[in-house]
Amino acid sequence: MLTANRLEKIMELEQELRAEYQQQLDDKQAALDAALAEKAELQATLDKQLETIQELTGKASDTQKVEQRNRELHNRADNLQGEIAELKQRLKALQKDLNAVREENKALNQFDPARMKKNLDASKKKLAEKQKDNESLQKALKESRKAQAALERRVQELEALGAESGSSESQDQESADQAA
Repeated sequence: MLTANRLEKIMELEQELRAEYQQQLDDKQAALDAALAEKAELQATLDKQLETIQELTGKASDTQKVEQRNRELHNRADNLQGEIAELKQRLKALQKDLNAVREENKALNQFDPARMKKNLDASKKKLAEKQKDNESLQKALKESRKAQAALERRVQELEALGAESGSSESQDQESADQAA
């Protein structure tokens, strides 16, 4: 029983202490809850900041990668420009060589035996045609000269006859004039 008495006394004491300190306990609990809420807010802020830092770190890493890639591309572009300049010079040299080869080919093609024989044959055919045409023109000229000579003789004969008849008519007219 003694223990039950003691237990009751302890319970009473606890209730008295609780009644006496309950306000303080409630205040402390409220302060503790506020501190926990503030800690949670701070933890959320920290998490947000950590996330932002990680994001920025990732972006910085991406930025570094992009910058590195830009440097590589710039170097590559410089190298390609150098190669292009070399290729342009080579192209100019090749064009000069090509022009020289074309000139040489042109000179060689001027004396192409097959083409020269073909041209010779064509020239012979044209010459033969021209000679044939010339002969026919010569023949026609001779015939026209003969015809002209014959016509000239005929004209002379007619003029002679006309002169004879003109003189006999003028004599007849003179004698008729004298008779009248």
